Amino acid sequence: MAQRGLGFWQRFAVVLVLPVLKVWTRRTWTGMDNIPRTGGVIIAPNHASHFDPLVVAHFIYGAGRWPRFLGKASLWKVPVLGPFLRKVKQIPVERGSVEAVKSLDALVEALDDGGAVVIYPEGTTTRQPDLWPMRGKTGAARLALLTGAPVIPMANWGSQTIYDPRTSRLRIRPRTPVTVTAGKPVDFARWQGATPTRAVLEEMTDAIMLDVQRLVAEVRGEPAPEGLYARPAAKPADTTGETG
Repeated sequence: MAQRGLGFWQRFAVVLVLPVLKVWTRRTWTGMDNIPRTGGVIIAPNHASHFDPLVVAHFIYGAGRWPRFLGKASLWKVPVLGPFLRKVKQIPVERGSVEAVKSLDALVEALDDGGAVVIYPEGTTTRQPDLWPMRGKTGAARLALLTGAPVIPMANWGSQTIYDPRTSRLRIRPRTPVTVTAGKPVDFARWQGATPTRAVLEEMTDAIMLDVQRLVAEVRGEPAPEGLYARPAAKPADTTGETG
């Protein structure tokens, strides 16, 4: 277990959350050896449920690393919650603003410090009707190209039976089966030293998500759909009733 070098608040979080997860879930974990024990690493899981960050965090902690998730920077402004997130070394991310550059700097710093940074390439829970992974956003690829940190694809399955994002149904039942597996680092050899153009980043992101989808198929025990699911286009804003 990842216990050495943890601060008081990190240990407090473990004591608070781990006993609940051990009762709530029955875990099948494989591929733990694929997560480096030291050094900066980017971990890229699928996102099937709002519950799966807890399952993923449990697995990463069990592999001997402290998981550092990205979160909306606005959460860091919430009393009590914000200071707690800082104490447990989570990473605030600004979106859609010039502050996004600072967010990238924070991620680079976390990797340079040897952190295990968890990035959901899909950016949100999947919109694929059967919860297969979607085509991802390019943040993880950009960070990998910038830092040289390995990207470890990860699949989790079972968390959707605890909380299904399609129905918003929460199931509180002890020993719910959950499976997590980590794969070998994504092979980025063909893009080594490449300029981070949009085309390059999208190709790298597809490579990440195809590895993730392959792992999801393994843990689900069924063939994956051909190709990657394209996320639905954002609906145009309804300006009806707006005044000039």
